[in-house]
Amino acid sequence: MTYLAPRQGLFAIILLVSFCLQTLLLVISTDQQLSNSRAQKGEQMVAQLIDEARLSLENKDRVSLSVIANRYTSEQDVTRILIKDNNGDVLVPVGNAPMQQGDTISQIATKGDAVIGSVALTLKDISKGEIIAMQWPFVIGSMLLHLLLWLIYGYIARPSREQINALSRDIQDLHREQYRQLDQREFERGYERNLNRESESDSELNLNLGSASNPTGFDSAIKETAHDASSKKPHTRKLNIHSAVNQYVRGQQGQDTALNTDANNNGNEGNNGNDAENYTVNSAGSNNTDSTQDEIAASHENGSSHKSASAARLSATRPFDSVSVQIVFHDEFNMLERLAPSQRLPYLALCTQLLNQAVTELLKQPLLLGVSALNEPHFDESGAYVMLKANNSHAKVALAGVMLGKLYLMLNKIIHDKHVELSRFALPAKAGVSDNAQVEAMSHLLDSVGKKEQMLILLPNAGLKQISHHVQVQSIMRPTTVYERECAIFDGGNDAMIQRLADVRNAVLMIEETEEQE
Repeated sequence: MTYLAPRQGLFAIILLVSFCLQTLLLVISTDQQLSNSRAQKGEQMVAQLIDEARLSLENKDRVSLSVIANRYTSEQDVTRILIKDNNGDVLVPVGNAPMQQGDTISQIATKGDAVIGSVALTLKDISKGEIIAMQWPFVIGSMLLHLLLWLIYGYIARPSREQINALSRDIQDLHREQYRQLDQREFERGYERNLNRESESDSELNLNLGSASNPTGFDSAIKETAHDASSKKPHTRKLNIHSAVNQYVRGQQGQDTALNTDANNNGNEGNNGNDAENYTVNSAGSNNTDSTQDEIAASHENGSSHKSASAARLSATRPFDSVSVQIVFHDEFNMLERLAPSQRLPYLALCTQLLNQAVTELLKQPLLLGVSALNEPHFDESGAYVMLKANNSHAKVALAGVMLGKLYLMLNKIIHDKHVELSRFALPAKAGVSDNAQVEAMSHLLDSVGKKEQMLILLPNAGLKQISHHVQVQSIMRPTTVYERECAIFDGGNDAMIQRLADVRNAVLMIEETEEQE
C-alpha cells in the first residue's frame, strides 16, 4: 500500500504562499523600475517641449503650441499636456484621457531671466495587470516550478516500507506498555484492597481472642498462629477461593436436582385434576385454529385470483378482437392549454375532421375487410382514441390499428409543416396501438417513453403475428417496467403498405381541399 507524504497539504499551502509572495515582489520591483524610467523620460520630454515651444509660448501662439503638444501626446505613456502663460492662464490643454490618473511633471519655461510660461506633462500609471501581462513567462514558469516541487516532495517524502514497519512496531510497543502499566495498577489496587480486608479480619479476631478468658500460654499460641496465618494469607487465599467456588457449584447442583424432583412430583399430582380443563382449552384452540386456517385460505384464494387476473392482462397469448388507437399531442410546454379558445377550438376541430376522414378512407381498403370503428373520435386537450373491432376471425384488426396510427401521423406531419410555414399554431403528434386490456398501460407509455412522430405498439402474440408481414418493429432500449419490455416501436413498413397509406393520405387531403373550396 502506497502512503502519501506527511503533511503534503501543508507543504502545498506553503508553496502557494511562496508563489504569491514571489509574484507580489515581482510586481512591486517592476513597478518601481518602470516608474523611475518614466520619470526620467518625462523630464526629458518636458525640457524638449519647452525648447521647441519657447518662441510660440512667448508669442502666445495657440495653434503652434497645440501642434507641438500633439506630437508628444502621441506617445503611449503621455496622457495630458497643459501649457500655461506667465499669468497662469491655460493656453493649450491637450490629452487623450484627461480623467486618467498619473504622475504629473511640471517645469517653468524661461527666456533669459524672464518667465514666459509653464508646461505640465501627465504620465499614465501602469496597472498591476499590465505588469503581470508583461511578465507572463516568469509567472507561468514560477507556477510550474512550485508545482514540480510539490510533486517531487510528494514522491520523495513518502515513508518507505522499513519506516512503516518501524513505526508500527513502536506503536505496538507503546500500546503494550500502556496496557502493562494499566494491569499493574489494577493489580496493586486489588492487592491493597485484599490486604485491608485481611487486616480488618485479623484485628477482629485479635479482639475476640483478647476478650475471652484464656490462659496466657494458650493466648500467645493463638496469636502466633494468627500471625503465621496472616503472613501466609496471599497464597492460601487463592486455594480457599477455588475450593469455595467448587463447593458453591456442587451445592447449587444439588438444590436444582431436589427442586426438579419436587416439581415432577407436584406436576404428576396436578395433571390428573387438570385433564378436563386441558381438554376444553385444546378443543377451543383447535376451533380457533380451524377458523384462522379458513381465513388464510380465503385470503390466498383472493390473492391468487388477483394474480391470475394481472397475469391474464400481461400474458402474451391473451385473446383480443378489438384494438384501441390513441393519438396524443407532443406538447412539452403545455402550449395547447395556454392557447386562446378562439385558436384552440378550430385547431382541434381540424384534427378531428382529419382523423374521421382517415378512419373512413382507410376502412375502405380491401385488406381491412371485416374491421369497423366502434366510436366516432373527437380531439380534446388530451388527444383522441379510436376503437376498432374485428367482425370475423379473418379480419386484421391489429394491422388496421397500426395503419390508422401511421396514417394520421403522416397527415399530422403535413398539417404541422404547413401551419409552421404560415406562422400558425400546430403541434406534432404521437400514437399508440394496443388491445383493450392495455389501454391504460399504453397511456402511461405514451407519457413516459413516447416521442414525437413515433408510434408504440402493445399487442399480444396474435396481433404481432398479424402485422409481422407488413411492418417492422423494434424494442425499447433499456426498459424499466414490464410494459416497456413488452412494448414495440414502429420502425417501418413494406413498400405495398407505405404506398397504400400514401394513396389514402392523398385521398383524405383531396377531400379536405374540396371541402375548403366549397
